[in-house]
Amino acid sequence: MSPSDENVSRIVGMIDHTLLKPEATPDQITQLCQEARTYGFASVCVNPSYTSQCVELLSGSPVKVCVVGGFPLGATLPEVKAYEARIVLERGAREVDMVINIGALKAKDYSLVEWDIQGVVEVCHAGNAMVKVIIETALLAEEEKVMACQISKREGADFVKTSTGFSSAGATVEDVALMRRVVGPDMGLKAAGGIRSLEEALRMVNAGANRLGTSSGVKIALAISGLD
Repeated sequence: MSPSDENVSRIVGMIDHTLLKPEATPDQITQLCQEARTYGFASVCVNPSYTSQCVELLSGSPVKVCVVGGFPLGATLPEVKAYEARIVLERGAREVDMVINIGALKAKDYSLVEWDIQGVVEVCHAGNAMVKVIIETALLAEEEKVMACQISKREGADFVKTSTGFSSAGATVEDVALMRRVVGPDMGLKAAGGIRSLEEALRMVNAGANRLGTSSGVKIALAISGLD
């Protein structure tokens, strides 16, 4: 891997600039949005209560507001996930990163997993918004990762996403490569959790990710600018 890799120049525009800590304050969210404008990240990724603040701060900017749903456990009722998506879209969010029902997947209750995803997809697509499905790879066996990706694709999600960043581990190159093989070349794939450097970001992109969830976006952007 080399800093001259052709993917380096594309990385900043793939970053979902993320702040999901429960103790995040409105002032920190303001700073997040200012940084996203400055560096030209793809989106800010925040908890639902900050949707309106981010929409207002990013008005007139190409930076999207991405909001998490059913976060971080995925155990919320499907109807609640769909309702949550509807509310944040009404407030101006353009992307929703939802967590699947992990226990249902592991129990092979695939109808519940499908229903869970389908409800959010229907709401978001009706509102011209995108859905990323977080499968929480650290908690899944390989066959479960494959099934989660297949169901997400079948139910019309726009992206599959590795991790919440709140479980036992985040994205790995191996999981990103596996997910890319399963969903094919055209579906979105977001790597998230533990991406803290340009080198780590580049490894994820080279493995097949085309969106990166990280709270280290500024550090990565500055590392890229230092290569110029």
